[in-house]
Amino acid sequence: MRKIYKLTHPKIKVDRLVEGVKHDIKKYVKRERKKALPVGVDYWDFDCKFGNTVKGLQDIHLAEMNTYIDRAKEQQLESFCIEIQVKPGRRMKKSGT
Repeated sequence: MRKIYKLTHPKIKVDRLVEGVKHDIKKYVKRERKKALPVGVDYWDFDCKFGNTVKGLQDIHLAEMNTYIDRAKEQQLESFCIEIQVKPGRRMKKSGT
């Protein structure tokens, strides 16, 4: 999912727009995690990117997404871009000592 979110609207306040963006991301992640796992895959992992423009995307962790959205609101950006890609994840066994 790659999407550009705008934080300007003539009738909707910025706080409501930010809540909508967070809800949209949460809904997307939940929907992707419900999909059946292929053989040999333990969980669905996500590659996330955030930036002011499509060309300026930087890698971030999914857990940091809300922090970056809040920063965009504080900086009063007109829009920002989010990219989330699903990838298969495999758990690594801890080495015993």
